[in-house]
Amino acid sequence: MTKINHSTLVATSSLQQRSLDTVWHPCTQMKQHETCPLVPVVSGKGAWLHDADGNHYLDAISSWWVNLFGHSNSYINAAIRDQLEKIEHVMLAGFTHEPVVTLSERLKNMAPGSLGHCFYASDGASAIEIALKMSFHYWLLRGQPQKSQFISLQNDYHGETLGALSVTDVAIFKQMYAPLLRQCAHVPTPDWRYAEPGESAQDYAIRIAAVLEQHVAENHEQIAALILEPLVQGATGMGMYHPIYLQRAREICNQYQIHLIADEIAVGFGRTGTLFACNQADITPDFLCLSKGLSGGYLPLSVVMATDTVFQAFYDDKIARAFLHSHSHTGNALACRAALATLDIFEQDQVIDTNKIKAAYLNKIAAPITAHSKVTNFRNCGMIWAFEVETKDADFAATCFQAGLKQQLLLRPLGTTIYFMPPYIINEQEMDLLVNGTLQILDSL
Repeated sequence: MTKINHSTLVATSSLQQRSLDTVWHPCTQMKQHETCPLVPVVSGKGAWLHDADGNHYLDAISSWWVNLFGHSNSYINAAIRDQLEKIEHVMLAGFTHEPVVTLSERLKNMAPGSLGHCFYASDGASAIEIALKMSFHYWLLRGQPQKSQFISLQNDYHGETLGALSVTDVAIFKQMYAPLLRQCAHVPTPDWRYAEPGESAQDYAIRIAAVLEQHVAENHEQIAALILEPLVQGATGMGMYHPIYLQRAREICNQYQIHLIADEIAVGFGRTGTLFACNQADITPDFLCLSKGLSGGYLPLSVVMATDTVFQAFYDDKIARAFLHSHSHTGNALACRAALATLDIFEQDQVIDTNKIKAAYLNKIAAPITAHSKVTNFRNCGMIWAFEVETKDADFAATCFQAGLKQQLLLRPLGTTIYFMPPYIINEQEMDLLVNGTLQILDSL
């Protein structure tokens, strides 16, 4: 560990206190920081974060799942610097620019099916709001205003703005704001942890899809769309399910004429082992929501990709039939350029194939975690790993987080679920550190 002098300690303490005095941190009970100090990060390189005390932490969760190719990536840095000398931002109403056009063209060519129209925002929740509004508005334009309801999966998370929270099923985020939210039906999750003993993930997904079909059959005249997180339900503990559920969901939506909204904000761009999770089911949603890794974790950017059919419903001489939704920084040029550089890396470095090799290596060395007496439901999907820890610690997530820092690991458990979502540039030595450090944490509980 790097040695530090007294003046560094004073500076660190000052930064922590200044932050507590002025910054209201997200998803945080601020009072907890009276006993659990903030980590004052001053720099990052590759898979590592460095704090003001000279400590180093392997970013095992990609800084909330956004940082695909490491911190301070030289290729993305250079692209942003180049764009800075041209145009940093111009409003996208009545104007356009090269980065947003090129990015839209490339996304169109990469995405499944006829998702040829890109509507940009700054974050995942905003993308969900856009998709919900577009779906509702589409049916209104089609003369079916009664189709105004949405359904989602049990345990799904879609964001914390009011529309996104309405289709979210995470009580700790939702209960307090229930009077502000629209009613939404949540159908059972295909997460295989809920399967009966001896029931395969595929058989369970098929059985639960039948429940979805029954609900849709009974209520489709009022339903605008089904929204779901494809293959992995993130915020409620990395629940994973079989792709056949997506296939059945697409068939059911087609049969009963409702939209399918795929929230790939967390799982898009290679996280599940394919470029998009929907690829594994060979389906095309009506709306594909992307963010997080879209810009490599550099700048706030999200996009809703819509089909030609949806787009054409809004294409008219009347302004009232337009999709009247906007964000000041829609299609920000710097963010789009960062996204283009991120897509370049995918193509140049054969990332998807390389990730398969890395996933196989981590699965191999993680055998002691799988066999650990305190571990259940060890699972993997692409570059996501998760498992539950049997513990009586009511504050396990905070305990594990602090224990992780001592092992040079940034871990942020979801309840009693520990998960890994490392940057794709993680190497074997770093994966060894991740597994060995996690074992040290489990043994110390």
